Amino acid sequence: MVTSMNDPSGHSAGLAPDVLESFEKHRRELCAYAYRMLGSSFEAEDAVQETFTRAWKSYDSFEGRASLRSWLYRIATNVCLDMLDGPQRRARPMDLNGPSRPDSPLPAPQPDYVWIEPIPNALAFGADPAEHASAKDTLRLAFVAACQHLPATQRAILIMREVLRFSANETAEALTMSPASVNSALQRARATMSKVQPSTADNYDESNEDQRKLVDNFVKAFEAYDMDTLTTLLKTDVALSMPPIEFWVSGPANVAAFMLGHGAGCRDSRLVRLDGANGNPAFGHYKPSGEPGVWLPWSITVLELDGNEVAGMSFFLDTEKLFPLFGLAPELREAV
Repeated sequence: MVTSMNDPSGHSAGLAPDVLESFEKHRRELCAYAYRMLGSSFEAEDAVQETFTRAWKSYDSFEGRASLRSWLYRIATNVCLDMLDGPQRRARPMDLNGPSRPDSPLPAPQPDYVWIEPIPNALAFGADPAEHASAKDTLRLAFVAACQHLPATQRAILIMREVLRFSANETAEALTMSPASVNSALQRARATMSKVQPSTADNYDESNEDQRKLVDNFVKAFEAYDMDTLTTLLKTDVALSMPPIEFWVSGPANVAAFMLGHGAGCRDSRLVRLDGANGNPAFGHYKPSGEPGVWLPWSITVLELDGNEVAGMSFFLDTEKLFPLFGLAPELREAV
């Protein structure tokens, strides 16, 4: 929570607390917007803080000529475009190459800027259940990865027009473009997304008893390391990936073979239920340390569901960054 901002000389900003509070009311939706643009929860938080800093510095010139929300989005868009000034786009392992054999040698990890990162639901969703439901689909890992195929300006236009429901005129003003140019870019963005976005949506409905049971059964089978049961819960083209390693396998049989081979160290793991990531079920995954009764961080594990089957299992291995982000302890100990 931002409670104060200082100018570069260290003097007090001089803004009334209610102005700073009015910025804060938009933090989550701005963070979700920046995450869709950047593919990184950490960069999204940085972008929002930079947005608030720029807004503070130029607040005297705002004068209420537009809504505060539109004005903040305009600043946030410029911040994100500045951060995207380069050819690098974030991806998922399945965006980079075809599936691996489960016994293939594991490649060395790649830098974190290569990969789409998960975002905690708490950073992206407000308290309004209706808002949560409408935003969930466009925070899916697959959607965010598909957006990375778009040039930065097209990405901003698609998100502003189709996710945030800004008008062509509002979007044009934010990007200093003509409405006609916005509409033309939107058509190009839609054409690209139709090619790269998965045709099926992975939707998790917490009120759906069958899906809750599916997730519970997954946890039980995984912690028991019962691959016979686990594979019955998986979709025929399920994908298992492990960023920052450029490696993924597809299909229940290959998932089981991997888990019993390279992944055998996960036997006797513990999954700690989180409030969710990207609108999907998520867990802090702790694996045995070698010391009885002690488990150490292994991954943030995000499940993607398609109906009553598990369609994706993403094990994000950068626990040094991600466990603090999700509020997880550095180790798990068995209660005495």
